[in-house]
Amino acid sequence: MSLRATSFARAAFITESPYAVISLEAQERHIRRKVITLDGGEEVLVDFKKAIKLEDGDCLVLEDGRLIQITASPEDLLEVRGVDANHLARLAWHIGNRHLEAQIEPTRILIRPDHVIAKMLEHQGAVVKQTHETFSPEHGAYAHAH
Repeated sequence: MSLRATSFARAAFITESPYAVISLEAQERHIRRKVITLDGGEEVLVDFKKAIKLEDGDCLVLEDGRLIQITASPEDLLEVRGVDANHLARLAWHIGNRHLEAQIEPTRILIRPDHVIAKMLEHQGAVVKQTHETFSPEHGAYAHAH
């Protein structure tokens, strides 16, 4: 394996075109040390000093300076909607109380599929439906410490 990435760049700071692009789900974008395979079959050793949560558009920086852009790939999720903002906030509390990853938006919450959680949320008056889209869950209050 000849390609190695030991650093990354956030999307907002990237000014050059990437050498390659790789699509990863949310859990795959949380990475410290792992071999990933590019679409063309090349393997890249990602070797960070600590675990990093990469977002859509961020880039791995190869040792030779080339960039590999990360794109968020769609995945199966549950969309949770409440009757109003207050109800959605209460639903978010129930999701957080169970320590679930969640993408919180103004009118909905996205979570990973879980039929038990879906039933609990429906019991709380939520409308829950399946969806297939990209997932960027909140980092959490202690994300900087991990």
